[in-house]
Amino acid sequence: MDRSNRIAAVTREKEEQMLLVRALDKLERGMDREIPVHTAFLSPREQALLRHLLPNCTFFGGTAHAERKVAFYLPDYLSPEDYFSEDGPISCLRCSFYEEGAVGHRDLLGALMGTGIRRDAVGDLCIREKDCDIFVLAELEHYLLDNLLSAGRQHLQMRKIPLAAAIRPPRQLKELRVTVSTLRFDSVLAAGFHLSRSATADAIRAGLASLDSLTCLKPDRTVQEGSELSLRGKGKLKLLSVDGLTRKGRQGLTLGIYI
Repeated sequence: MDRSNRIAAVTREKEEQMLLVRALDKLERGMDREIPVHTAFLSPREQALLRHLLPNCTFFGGTAHAERKVAFYLPDYLSPEDYFSEDGPISCLRCSFYEEGAVGHRDLLGALMGTGIRRDAVGDLCIREKDCDIFVLAELEHYLLDNLLSAGRQHLQMRKIPLAAAIRPPRQLKELRVTVSTLRFDSVLAAGFHLSRSATADAIRAGLASLDSLTCLKPDRTVQEGSELSLRGKGKLKLLSVDGLTRKGRQGLTLGIYI
């Protein structure tokens, strides 16, 4: 199967297809020439699509648990630690503001887009009470230091920090113990969000649910420990552990609901 057909097989969205063509062109060129290359920042879904087409590609977003990441290829003579050093392709900018809790994710992302940069030039935004660490493509570092001056009604003080100094607030999970008759996709989603299995199956068939960042249209798909499941309008959960059987023969699960 040629590349265009392979891409069409994983997504019908024209914008996603164009993104995958650009990413594959860059990564495969680097592999052919044995030179380091990287893409722009990719969403978890885009990463999953690219990984399906190029299983050996690698991702990094500035911290170990980043959600938005660049895909990259490095020749054998270069390590990731060297490539993503202080002068590497990803920079971390810390912006501080005076009023506690005054700047949210939407405010800051809107301010970033207001400077005229592309969304894929920005990785994760790690927002805290009085500051935020922003991961960006290094080529835009100086531009943003000069032009990202405010968010909402707050003046921002900007400075570059090393990637290792970035602070990522832990994403909180609320644990929930449930029982299901089977490890089907619809059963686990229904149990996690307290929905009927039939309504959940209908939502899955309508394309409203994702399994490990990719839309899954099959309610009977088996899920595994560590899988992440999401349902549009309800949220996202992770299958933390598959526990023992109950006396009635139902499967016990521990789910983590992202809050």
